[in-house]
Amino acid sequence: MVNKLIMCFLLFMIYSFLGWIMEVSITLIKNKKFVNRGFLIGPYCPIYGYGVLGILFLIGENTHDILSVFLKSVLICSILEYITSYLMEKIFNARWWDYSNKRYNINGRVCLETMIPFGILGTFCFYVINPFLVKIIDLINPTVRFILCIFLILIYLVDNMISFHVMNKIKTNIKNRRKDSTEKIREDVIKWIEKNSIFFKHIQKAFPDFKIRKSIDPQK
Repeated sequence: MVNKLIMCFLLFMIYSFLGWIMEVSITLIKNKKFVNRGFLIGPYCPIYGYGVLGILFLIGENTHDILSVFLKSVLICSILEYITSYLMEKIFNARWWDYSNKRYNINGRVCLETMIPFGILGTFCFYVINPFLVKIIDLINPTVRFILCIFLILIYLVDNMISFHVMNKIKTNIKNRRKDSTEKIREDVIKWIEKNSIFFKHIQKAFPDFKIRKSIDPQK
């Protein structure tokens, strides 16, 4: 049981990281600059981790019908994306993404343009990526795997606590921001950390030229 939980969490973190890479890469290609497309400070988007785990648990051992896997992937990812968007907006008065300008969208939270790719990605993860990752994780020494899992859990929990704390502090400044606000919210978070973080103030005193890099423009 413990080994299964460890495997699930490690897969969750890996898929969250891969999702972050995909989001950042798409934004980099589209806008020609680096944008951390996540709610959390670290390089991971948990919605992808939850999405893939949801697909794996729902489909289970029924791997013979690829169309069923694809449709279930679309359904799970769409429901998860809609619920996440709704809850984040209700909690923090802002949206991290908005599809209102795209065809076949539902309240701007999900749209056909993302449903299909998510279905394809979910199917690819199920048949190709996940079996490979499971084999790689199984090769890791059980003790090392356990220590790694505890380490990542601590980082993830601390990141969540800090991110929610900062967002609660600045959410009055982002009230009623209904369009895609990821980049602007990240800037507000960084400004708050720069202004209020004891650790940052200590580093700034020790190194006067130190600044948090907000974005990277590859054209410069």
